[in-house]
Amino acid sequence: MVATMRRSIAIIFNIAGTFFMLSTVCSVLVTNGFAQVGPPRSQQPGSQANPLPLSGRTAQNGSVTATQTPVPGTTTSVNTINPTVQIQGPYSGSIPSTARLPFSGRLSLREAIQRGLEYNLGAVGLTQLVRQTRGQEKSARGALMPNISASLNETVEQLNLTASGLRISSPIPGFSLPSIVGPFNVFDARASLSQSVVDLTAWHNYRSASETARAGERLADDARDLIVLAVGGSYLQVIAAKARVESAQAQVETANALYQQAAQQRAVGVLAQVDVNRSQVQLLTQQQRLLSLQNDLAKQKISLARLTGVPVSDLYDISDDVPFSPAPPLTLEEALKQAFEHRSDLKAAQAQVRAANQSISAARAERLPSFSINADYGAIGTTPFQSHGTFAVAATIRIPIWTGGRTEGNILQAEAALTQRQAEFEDLKGRIEGEIRNAYLDLQAAAGQVDIATKNIQVSRQNLDLTRQRFDAGVSDNVDVVQSQEAVSTARLDYINSVFAHNLAKLSLARALGRANENLTMFLKLQ
Repeated sequence: MVATMRRSIAIIFNIAGTFFMLSTVCSVLVTNGFAQVGPPRSQQPGSQANPLPLSGRTAQNGSVTATQTPVPGTTTSVNTINPTVQIQGPYSGSIPSTARLPFSGRLSLREAIQRGLEYNLGAVGLTQLVRQTRGQEKSARGALMPNISASLNETVEQLNLTASGLRISSPIPGFSLPSIVGPFNVFDARASLSQSVVDLTAWHNYRSASETARAGERLADDARDLIVLAVGGSYLQVIAAKARVESAQAQVETANALYQQAAQQRAVGVLAQVDVNRSQVQLLTQQQRLLSLQNDLAKQKISLARLTGVPVSDLYDISDDVPFSPAPPLTLEEALKQAFEHRSDLKAAQAQVRAANQSISAARAERLPSFSINADYGAIGTTPFQSHGTFAVAATIRIPIWTGGRTEGNILQAEAALTQRQAEFEDLKGRIEGEIRNAYLDLQAAAGQVDIATKNIQVSRQNLDLTRQRFDAGVSDNVDVVQSQEAVSTARLDYINSVFAHNLAKLSLARALGRANENLTMFLKLQ
């Protein structure tokens, strides 16, 4: 009886051991089976605030400024203003425009500005900046949108249990467990969904990126105003340079006529050789001045070509002339109001301040809980036709407790960027007001100089006629004639320079108001 009970107990233990070994084998198989599906999803770290650059200004955009600097006058010149257009950075270059926009060899002001707006390197660079900021905005929005992915896996596998560390000996006589399992097949087709339900950091990151993209668009609009100023100012420079050349050519002809007259009088013994030499020196001086002005005209045309994308050469002509015309009736107060309403760079600075505010909110939101949902659904089995649907849904609430000072560091960075951008916004407002006031001062000074130069031309020409009459009558030598001719030449150059200064001041005012391309016709009286 005792022996029978002992045998029964041994059989029970052997069966239990067999079940234990079978469960171990099944555990290995299941583990390898889940390996085909993929490891469990690890908990993702919480969202972080996207840091912004300290400054909202980008030095790579270059600059365009129109300046009128005082220069010392001479005893015969009334001009005391030297107008220039300073173009730096990408605005001084362009990409070729003739492939898509054929060039006839004559360039009007409107065509020059059109080519500049499309092909100037400043506009091209800002266009790519807008694309980049819009891409950053979409990336930030992606953290708020559902992320859906799909996978399809099919694996054929054979396992070596002994190599996996299992040393199994069967307690049942005549029965042994195999050390090699398989081959067996695992098929898994699955779609996964991940959705952030509540994540204030990601939300404020998206709003900051949206404001940054909006600032990029406004900067691109401001670049168009700068291109109008650069191309328009350069075109006015070419007009002035061409007028100087034409004036110098007329002076050369006058000086040559005086020299020929003096030589003829010397041939008949009426005039001394010193008077002939004086006339020849005046002719040579005017010829030298003409060569210098022709060289300056060629360089100005090359610079204009570089801005507009036409062939880099001076072998083309300009078709427009912009004569003197009074400035539009616009008070200083009205101009300041329009500038603060329409200036694109001011709107960009405002958007950059808003972006910095959103960045601070994103950094502070790192301390708040976030809520997300992860789900997947698929079919798993040995074959596609022997599979069964499975799914999993997980809701996660993440509560930050301690991040090692990371959140405080992000807040400090965001606050520094906000303070810097607020300072830049206030500085820009002051700069805009300064540009408006400077343009008005330049307009007043240039208009006064145009009036003086016009009167000076009239007086100088009258004096030249009188001195030539005295010289023809033999009452005086040609010293007065040479001096009078030089006075006419100087007065003419002063008038050209004053008209250029006045037109450039009007163009600067159009840019300072914003929407320069729209205001161009009104300010320069273009047809």
